[in-house]
Amino acid sequence: MSEQQGAPEQLAAGKGQGGVGGTYKVVLFEFENFQGRKVELSAASKDVTEKGLEKVASVLVECGPWVGFAQQAFKGEQFVLEKGEYPRWATWTNSQNNYSLMSLRPLKVDSAEHKLHLFEAEGFAGRKMEIVDDDVPSLWAHGFQDRVGSVKSLSGTWVGYVYPGYRGHQFVFEKGDFKHCNDWGSARPEIQSVRRIRDMQWHTKGCFQAAAPAPTPTPPPPAPATATGSS
Repeated sequence: MSEQQGAPEQLAAGKGQGGVGGTYKVVLFEFENFQGRKVELSAASKDVTEKGLEKVASVLVECGPWVGFAQQAFKGEQFVLEKGEYPRWATWTNSQNNYSLMSLRPLKVDSAEHKLHLFEAEGFAGRKMEIVDDDVPSLWAHGFQDRVGSVKSLSGTWVGYVYPGYRGHQFVFEKGDFKHCNDWGSARPEIQSVRRIRDMQWHTKGCFQAAAPAPTPTPPPPAPATATGSS
């Protein structure tokens, strides 16, 4: 079944942001523990039911990363899916508020470097915190508390969580400006931990492999020694 492709759907296999020659691949299963009907995807799907699945109960990410959504058309609660196995719903979300995954798309990762600016108020106002190439399990530990009103993702791709220790609802920050919490899909300006998403060619877990180095030329074998006779 074909579907009209919008901007998210155009992130097809072999065209990963920042991953030249990279591919995306995810396998969705109808039941837990990778049982029942399955569908393989290499590009975004705005409604998994159009692919023949009534529900998704387990996920196998072969090449990623991806972001799943609780509702069709990339809406609702977000779930980051990096390379690995997700045998049941609790392995891709710990919010315990949602049991559905109805749409998903590849994540854009633009750079090996990561830089994120957090602002206390909307419109990039108020207190500011800069995070560079690091994961922060608790913003409180850095004196920023839990109110984040706006975000600038300057490089790399990030995921924020409403609780410390990377727990609770997840919010993806691809490169760009987020002037209000609504811009990242939240009703409240609450984030208490953030981490980098590194599952691309710059990360050992990814499926984006650098080109193999040219082989070193093999030196020719040494010429055989010539025996000299006695005079």
